[in-house]
Parts: sequence; structure tokens; C-alpha cells
Amino acid sequence: MPFQPIKFYQTGTFTVGNRLLKPEDRSVQSHRDRSNAINSGHRACQGCGEALGARYALDAAMEATNSQLIAANATGCLEVFTTPYPETSWQLPWMHSLFGNAAAVATGIAAALKVKGRNEVRVVAQGGDGGTTDIGFGCLSGMFERNDDVLYICYDNEAYMNTGVQRSSATPPAARTATTLPVGQNPGNVFGQGKFVPAIAMAHEIPYVATATVADLHDLEAKVKRAMEFRGARYIHLFVPCPLGWGTASHDTIRIARLAHETGLFPIFEAEHGLQVSALPIRRQLPVEEYLKPQKRFAHLFGAKPKWDVIARIQERADRNIRKYGLVQQETA
Repeated sequence: MPFQPIKFYQTGTFTVGNRLLKPEDRSVQSHRDRSNAINSGHRACQGCGEALGARYALDAAMEATNSQLIAANATGCLEVFTTPYPETSWQLPWMHSLFGNAAAVATGIAAALKVKGRNEVRVVAQGGDGGTTDIGFGCLSGMFERNDDVLYICYDNEAYMNTGVQRSSATPPAARTATTLPVGQNPGNVFGQGKFVPAIAMAHEIPYVATATVADLHDLEAKVKRAMEFRGARYIHLFVPCPLGWGTASHDTIRIARLAHETGLFPIFEAEHGLQVSALPIRRQLPVEEYLKPQKRFAHLFGAKPKWDVIARIQERADRNIRKYGLVQQETA
């Protein structure tokens, strides 16, 4: 674990209970001199996990680089709601790329900086799961293979939300989307398809790979700062619930992200040079139903005749993640 977790009930960004937090225990957002990489005025939906995740991730990167940072952004929700022409919410050098070439554009920026001898300026590429796991996957793999000096952040909301909630290769099994309808013998998205890009990034043996969620922003900030300690290709896969596409209450974004981790459906870990080096443990594994039920995209599993066989298959996936990534600490006698 790259940071010391706060073990007491937190009432604000500066306090725990009635005690003032030490400066080193505060998040980047608690600092009065934070960069505000994404400023007010953007048009994200209420409760948008991506807007929250991007603000924390980019502010942490700005702090780690002394504000010497350039971002390349794929087409998608994050680009659309932050840059309605001719306005922008970004407070750093920011470049809009096509849907599928953010990694290649960031590579070009990094190469140009290297030629100019500007080693202090770092580069971040970012995109949603559609622009990362699908359309931009070739460019991303090339960036990994060449070990280009870029941190790529994927904001995973598990579908093409900007264009109408269509399935992506990050959409989970049984989920309803506009292209995986809850009808027939196998309603929702099929089992056995898709890809988990963090594992693919690890197979490239790049310097740093991590997963995170917006439910633990201290963990996210620590991982972004850790990523900036490396040179070469780095990848962070950030789980960002989408109230509109998932059919969840806007005030439940953090709760849903926390349940994804506590059920084991989204493993949180770090890897360096292809080997896992840490995992964020689960205190007590919860059944997957607690994560699925609040989401309308899984409502067809809990009708008059619940599809317990499908739920059991989803539970098997969660259990496998817990075993594979060591998410539950074994009690010692």
C-alpha cells in the first residue's frame, strides 16, 4: 500500500473527527495552492465519477511535476464536457486528439520535449474505456512496447457513455447497454468477451501499472505521484461510475465504486515491471448482489424470477479476482 490510510471517520478534507490532519496526511485537494486542473464551468453530469477522478488525478500529477505537465485527451465524455467550443475548463496545456490516438499524440509530445531538452516537462494521456480498450488499443500497446515516457490514465465507466451507452470491451457481463439489451435467454452483455487492460499492460512489463477507484482518492493521488517517479510508459486504470449510463443515483457514485472493490469485482493493485507489488485489501468481502442491485443496468437480474445462475457466474469472477490478486488478508493464528 503506497500510503497510510486514515482510520478514523473523516468529516472534511482537513479534519478527522475533531482533530486537524497533519499536512502530509491531507489530500492534494486540501492544499490552498492546488492547481485546479479542471476548473468550474464544465458540463459533466451530476455525480460524474470521471470528472471527480480526472480532477484528483491531474492535480496530483501537477503537484508531482511542479506544474510542468502537458495532457493529451482522447475524444469522449471527458473531452466533451470540459471543452465546449470555444470554452475550456482545463488550467494546463491540453491537447484534444482523435478517439483512438491519444497515446500516439502523447508519444509525439514526449518525443518533441526530449529533442528540445525539456526533461522537466512530463506528459499525461487520458481517455475513456472506449478510446482506450477498443479504438485506441493499438496505439496504447505501441506506447507500452516502445516504453515511451508517458503516463496513460484510463477513466473506465464501462461503456461508450458519450455516444449513447453502447457496449465497450470493458462492459461487464450481463450489463444492459444500448447494444446489449436485457432480452432473450442470455440478457445483457455476454460472458467471455472483453479485456482487462491492466493485465495486458503488465504483460508488456512496463515500469508501472496500477488500478484505483474514486472511492479512495488518497490511494489514487498516491499512485499518480508514484507513477511520476518512473520514466517510461506507465498506466493507471481508474474505475469511475457513471450515474446516467449505469442507472444509479447521482449521490451513490462513491458508494458504488467502493462496492466494486469490496465485492472483488474490481481489484485494486500496483505492479512494477510486470510483477504485482501491492494490493489494497478488502476488510470483508461482500456478495456481488450488493453491488449489482443499485444499478438499473443489472435490474433484469432481480425481477420476479431472479437469475441466480447469472449472479453466481458474476460471483465466481469476483472470487477469482480475490484469489488472483490477494485482496483478502488471511488471518494468522
